[in-house]
Amino acid sequence: MRRASLGLFLLLCWAGAAAAENWPGFRGPRSDGRSVEKAVPLTWSATENVRWKVELPGPGNSSPIVWGKRVFITQSLDKKGHQRVLMCLGRKDGKKLWERKVEYEPDEPTFEPFFYGQATPVTDGERVIVSFGSAGLYCYSIDGKEQWRYDLGTLRHIWGNASSPLLYGDLVILWCGPGERQFLVAIDKHKGTKVWQYDEPAGKADEYAGSWSTPVVARVNGQDELIVLLSKRVKAFDPKTGAERWSCSGLGPLVYTSPAVSAEGIVVAFSGYHGAALAVRAGGKGDVTATHRLWIHEKGKQPQRIGSPVLIGDYCYLVSASGEAHCFEVKTGKDMWSEEKLGQQSWSSLVATADGKLLVAGFAGDTYVLEASSQFRQLARNSLGKERVNASIAIADGELFIRSYRHLWCIGQ
Repeated sequence: MRRASLGLFLLLCWAGAAAAENWPGFRGPRSDGRSVEKAVPLTWSATENVRWKVELPGPGNSSPIVWGKRVFITQSLDKKGHQRVLMCLGRKDGKKLWERKVEYEPDEPTFEPFFYGQATPVTDGERVIVSFGSAGLYCYSIDGKEQWRYDLGTLRHIWGNASSPLLYGDLVILWCGPGERQFLVAIDKHKGTKVWQYDEPAGKADEYAGSWSTPVVARVNGQDELIVLLSKRVKAFDPKTGAERWSCSGLGPLVYTSPAVSAEGIVVAFSGYHGAALAVRAGGKGDVTATHRLWIHEKGKQPQRIGSPVLIGDYCYLVSASGEAHCFEVKTGKDMWSEEKLGQQSWSSLVATADGKLLVAGFAGDTYVLEASSQFRQLARNSLGKERVNASIAIADGELFIRSYRHLWCIGQ
């Protein structure tokens, strides 16, 4: 009886602890857009349920990350990207604790002015690592002291670069591209030295092709696989060595989204700008297109897809750039929602709470709250007063952190 009571007590303690967590990188603690939290606001506005908001120096696409009492965000301070900055704000009130600027003199092309701090930083609670593309990869202590920097070389494409760094054990893994130089690189997070590099065949700086995807690491058949979406292919690598394991063809030439991976090891991948969507079983060796690909949507009008999906159970949820909401059956590819229209464009990636709520922000500053179900249901539409939002929402300890073009918002009940 005492053992049973102790077991119940420990279970309750664990459940209470699991109800809150940090949001340490792009798409959260597991890089899949999913949070263990339930107690987050359902409704808010520019005045309701706003803990604080702070003005930002300019527009930006990178998402905020949260660790303990700190919030981190990247930013370009000018339209040319000559000054790129990592900012650390206090979690309680949004007050700036420190910032670190990186100077980069060459003119570098990008999609729109200010689109230079597009990569979301990543932290393990001791260090914060940020990619500024051609300006380099930087590591700072949690208090803002530079630990090391790594020269990535010139990364040149007419639309710039945006892939975010990923922490895996002692490694920082980053997809660098697109353009004439395209490669995956793993850096020792302690020393700032290269551990391995995989070179993808060169593209062109002015062609409408390439990948801006952020890789994910998934546990498949008892081993970790580093999965990244590249132009026309899904590829998987050994994250410790960079050795290529398998690939699957079928994607379009443009890719912006991160892959979604089910508990059974099914990878769901989406191209951008009318390119295909597909699902493939992870594992295998070499080209697994004929043996492992489950389905592909390549015919007909495919939407532009910028924001990444969320996969929950048997369904993969996605909001296209034109604001159409989709719910795909993972094993068959059937769209259960039939392209429900939300009413505004969106580049934001979906995030999900543990109680089945999906959140995504739009260009007009509205955040849509949807139910994670095979039946479409919109639970709320919350406006921040026509402040454009391109970034994805961060969830930490009952609060939502939303980066608009003008402010960083902390939403909490």
